[in-house]
Amino acid sequence: MTEDESVETFYSAERWQNWLDRVADEELDPENEDSARLLLNLQDDAAIAVAKVLAALEEDRIDEERAVEEIRHVSDIVLAEVSLDDEDTAMLIDGVQTSLVPVFYAAEEFVVGGVVEGDIAEFVRAAADAEADDDLDAALGYVVQAGTRVISGHHLDIELVEELEYGLVSEWINGLDSLQSAIEDPEVVEED
Repeated sequence: MTEDESVETFYSAERWQNWLDRVADEELDPENEDSARLLLNLQDDAAIAVAKVLAALEEDRIDEERAVEEIRHVSDIVLAEVSLDDEDTAMLIDGVQTSLVPVFYAAEEFVVGGVVEGDIAEFVRAAADAEADDDLDAALGYVVQAGTRVISGHHLDIELVEELEYGLVSEWINGLDSLQSAIEDPEVVEED
C-alpha cells in the first residue's frame, strides 16, 4: 500500500455539509421531481462512499479493520443530528438518514461476517412482519441481512417496496436500493 492510498478519503464532513447547505437553500417539495432528485442524490452520495469502501477492501487497498473504521466514519457524519431552521426540510433529511441506517449496518456486517444466506424477498417480508409486530430491532436485522446479499451482488427488486405498508422497513429498503445502485455504478454524484 502506498502512502497516497493509506490516506484515501472516502467521505468527509465537509461533503455532507455541502449537501445540507444545498438542501437548506432549496424550497423542497417531496412531490416536486427536482426536490426528490436532490434528496435521492444526497442519499446516493453517502451510499456511494460506502460502496467505495467495500471496493477498496475487495481490491486489498484497505484491510477489514480499516473498512469498518471507514464505514463508521461515514455513518458518524451522515447520521449526526442535523440542525435546520425549516422543520419540513429537517424531516426530509431525517428520512434520508433513516434510509441509510441499514446501509451502514449491512456494510459492516458484510465486512465482519460476510454474506448472510437466504432470499432477499424473504428477508424483506420477515422485516415487514417484524415491523407490524413492533419488533423494530428484528425488522432492522432482516433488512441488514438483505443488505449483505445486495452487497454480494444479489438483486433487490425495488418493487418489493410497493407491497409494503409505508414505514421504517420501506424507508430502509429504499436505502438498500441506493446501495445497490452505488455498487452497480459507483459514479460520484456531483454536488453542484
